[in-house]
Order: sequence, then structure tokens, then C-alpha cells
Amino acid sequence: MSKLLLVPLLLFSLSAFAADTPKVTAPPTVDPQVLLHTSQGDITLELFPDKAPKSVANFLRYVREGFYAGTVFHRSIPGYLVQGGLYTRELQPRRTHSPIASEADNGLSNLRGTVAVARGADPNSGTSQFFVNLVDNRRLDYAGNQSGLTWGYAVFGKVIKGMDVVDKIAALPTRALGPFAADVPNPLVVIESASVIGEEAPASAASSAAPAEAATNTKAVPTKPQPKTGKHAATHKKPAKAGKPA
Repeated sequence: MSKLLLVPLLLFSLSAFAADTPKVTAPPTVDPQVLLHTSQGDITLELFPDKAPKSVANFLRYVREGFYAGTVFHRSIPGYLVQGGLYTRELQPRRTHSPIASEADNGLSNLRGTVAVARGADPNSGTSQFFVNLVDNRRLDYAGNQSGLTWGYAVFGKVIKGMDVVDKIAALPTRALGPFAADVPNPLVVIESASVIGEEAPASAASSAAPAEAATNTKAVPTKPQPKTGKHAATHKKPAKAGKPA
């Protein structure tokens, strides 16, 4: 009889032990964040690797190499966007890695505060340049794969802190300077450093370890909107010569 009692007692003890044992759960996935320390203030970006894995990996590669340190926001259009990520203080383009495939069809929209890949006429020509949307620019979203005009621009992150700094950059006066006919902030807004939050900051001398391939398209995109029936509507012009905005 005592042996029969031992079996249920043993089972009860094992179940009680299992109930007291804490469950091991995987840590929550945290999207990477990048801090841009600029001459106008700090901007913190949150990236979306689940929606734009190629674009995020490409951007983080440049950040970790120290590529962006010493580059400028060379294009600012109030009510539209602020763009940078390629040109030095002398407005000379840095050498970049090979272009990446566009992820503009990832379902993300070019809303205010989002960050997207800048590119040339070819949808798959994005390298290091990026832009921050100052307003909801849904006209820049993916509309179809018929051409570069309908492909749109790939959103891969958003500003989570420092949008006031972005707005301050957009409020600066602009001028023609170097290879650009207009829209260059005055004074120049320099990205003094860029780092992944939680990681060791990269070396500040980005030019000392130049990536392999030269920039093949330095045209500023997306195209500046033009007035139409009293409102700004997106238009697409014939690609300009390299080094000049459309």
C-alpha cells in the first residue's frame, strides 16, 4: 500500500517543482538606434530591419565604418525634406560601396519624420545618401514597378528624438554652393559623428578607410516638388548631370 502512495506523491512533487521553475523567454527584439551628432544638435533614428533589412544593413555598415562623420546635410527644402550622407564639408562626394536593391515596396510610407534611401533615376541606385521627410510625402511611396518614377523611395527608419533639430535645419537659409544650384543650408550642417546606440563609437576619420567603389550617382533625389494649381505636387524631371540636384 505504501508503494502505491509513493507514485502519486512523486508525481505531485515533480509538478510542483515544474510550476516553481521560471520559464526562460527570449529577450524582446529591440530595433537598432543610431545617434547623429550634428552641428545643429543631436538626432536619434530608430531603424526597421524587419521591414527594410537591406537598407538597414547598408546604413549600419556606413555608420560603423565612420563614413558619415564629417559629411553634411547638403539639401534642405522646407515643407519637403532634408537630405545628406555623401558630401564632405568641401561638398566633395565620398567613395561608397555598391548600390543596394530598393525596398520601397515594403509597405512603409514616407510620413513626417521617416528616413528613406535617396537614389538616382534607377530604383536600385541607393548608396549612402538618406533623407528625412519634413511632411507626409505619400507621393514618394511605392506605386508600382513600371519605372523609376513609380517605384518610390524606401523608408527604413524614423526620427524618434531630435525632430526639432531637423526642423531647425530646414529653417536655415539656403544658397547655391559648390556643385549645387540651390538648397544648400547656410551655414553648412555637419554630421560630426554617427554611432549605433549601445555600441562603441566608430573612428571619426571616415576618409582614412574609404570603401571600395566610387559614388556613381550624386544627383540629389527625390526631385524637388513644383507648384501646380496653387499646391506643391511631385514632378519628375530628366536626370541631371552627376553632382547637381534635379
